Amino acid sequence: MLIHSTSQKEHWGTVDKLVESWLKERQEMILLYCAVDSLKEFTPKDTPTEIKVQAFTDILIDYVSAGHFEIYDKLFQEAADFNEDHTDFAHSILTRIQASTQIAVDFHDKYANQNIGNAIIPELAADLSHLGEKLVERFDLEDQLIEMMHNRHRELVA
Repeated sequence: MLIHSTSQKEHWGTVDKLVESWLKERQEMILLYCAVDSLKEFTPKDTPTEIKVQAFTDILIDYVSAGHFEIYDKLFQEAADFNEDHTDFAHSILTRIQASTQIAVDFHDKYANQNIGNAIIPELAADLSHLGEKLVERFDLEDQLIEMMHNRHRELVA
């Protein structure tokens, strides 16, 4: 537990910067998702599909890993620093997030470093659609976690 409110404020600020950076990475991932899904061109038309897919799978795995190995731990620590116990709430959310993590890892393993030819485009599109649905659910759950375990402390450290 942090003893001084100054320490709490500094810790909250550090976590806030980390969360903001992570959410920016989320936005970059969404843009790359759209580029791969061809909803809108964010790269020149002559960029090979493999490059778009590789860029997307790279940021996808980085984003998912940062959540599990850094962000969630920092959020739990912050809640503990403010003497809050959201263990049941957080674990129920993390269990649901884990399902999308496995889908993201499977997508990465299947398509990273893959030669994307016309023959697998329909399968890629179907897998991307499924992944997209799960990412939307994941983002909602992560936002709930951030709100409950971080944003609610904003006024306490102001």
